[in-house]
Amino acid sequence: MCVSPKISFAFPQKTREELERRAHQRTGELRDIQRARIILALADGLSPSAVARKEKVDVKTVRFWRTRFLYEGILGLNDRKRSGRPPKIPISVHYEVVGMACETPAAYGVPFRDVWTFKSLAEAIRACHPELKVFPPSTAWRILHRADLHPHKMELWLHSKDPDFQRKATEVCDLYTKSPPHNTIVLCVDEKTGMQALGRPFPVKMPARGRAGRKDYDYIRHGTRSLIAAFNPHTGEVFGKVGATRKGEDLIEFMESLAAHFPKVQIHIVWDNLNTHQDGPKGRWAAFNQRHQNRFHFHYTPIHASWVNQVESWFSILAKRILRHGVFDSVQELERKVLGFIEYWNAEAKHPFRWTFKGYPLETRAFSTA
Repeated sequence: MCVSPKISFAFPQKTREELERRAHQRTGELRDIQRARIILALADGLSPSAVARKEKVDVKTVRFWRTRFLYEGILGLNDRKRSGRPPKIPISVHYEVVGMACETPAAYGVPFRDVWTFKSLAEAIRACHPELKVFPPSTAWRILHRADLHPHKMELWLHSKDPDFQRKATEVCDLYTKSPPHNTIVLCVDEKTGMQALGRPFPVKMPARGRAGRKDYDYIRHGTRSLIAAFNPHTGEVFGKVGATRKGEDLIEFMESLAAHFPKVQIHIVWDNLNTHQDGPKGRWAAFNQRHQNRFHFHYTPIHASWVNQVESWFSILAKRILRHGVFDSVQELERKVLGFIEYWNAEAKHPFRWTFKGYPLETRAFSTA
C-alpha cells in the first residue's frame, strides 16, 4: 500500500490573515468561504479526508484546491475566467437594436406606429436578420434595459422658441428673487378654465386595509367654472374670482378689484401672452392703467413658458387638493369649495414658493418703473 507523504503548508502571516478574513466573512460567496476553510484546515494538520468530512465535500475537491493553492497561492482560490457559450445574438445586433430604438419605427418601414414596443422591435430585427432563429421581445427588453433605453415611453416636453426668452425670463425672475421696493407689490395673474363640476352616481368609498379608495367610473356633468387668480410670490397670498365665463370683461373686473384692494401702491403684473392680456387695438390696458394713475406695470412671460408664472404652481396645488378627486353636485358647490380653499390658504397655509430658477446673468430693470 502506497501512502502519499504529508504536504507541509508554510505561507506568510499576511496570507493567513487573508484566509481568515475570507473564511469568516458574512457577505461573501459561500464557495470562497469554503475554499479558505479548506486551506486553513489543511494548514492546521488535518488530512484531506478529514477536511472533506468536516466541510462535507468530496476528497477530490480538497485535493484540487490544495494543489491550486500550492502552485498559485491565494490567487489560485479564485475562479478562473471562462470562455462561456458562444453568444446566439451577435454584438453587432445588440448595437443595431439600440440604434433602432433611438429612431422612429417609420424609418425602418414599420407602418402605423409612432413609438416602438418590444414586440415590434423584435419583429423588425427578425425581418432585417432572417438568419436569427430566435429573437423574442424579452431579448430586446434585456438589451435596451442594459442601455437604459425605454422607447415605449414618451414624456411631455415644452420648449419655448421665443427669441427674447432670456430677457423676459430674467426680468420675471428678478421680480421673484429680489425684494420689491417700498409701496410696490408683485402679482402673478392667470386663468384656470374648464373646472368641471363632476358628480358621481354612487358615493365614494374610502380606502380599507388592502384596498384603495374607490369612486364610480361613471360621472354626471353639472357644468364648468373658470377661476381668475393672482398669486403674490413674496407672501403666498392668493386673490381669486370664480365665474361662468372667462372673457375680457371678466378679467377687467378682476383687475379692478385688485386696484381697489391695493389703492396706493405700484403693482407689477406677471402673466402670459393670452390675447385678453394684450393691449389690443382698443388699448384696453392702456385705458385701464390710465384710470389708475399708471400704477400697473405688465410683464409677459416668454412664449410657451407658462411655468415661469408662479400662479401655475398654485393651480397645481388647487387641482391636487380640491379638483382632482372632488365630487361636486352643482357648479355652486364647486365655486364654494374653490373660494373656500382660497380663504383657507390665505389664513392657514399661505407661503412663498422656493423659486430656484433665477434667470440668466443679464442686467435688467425689473423695478425701474416703481
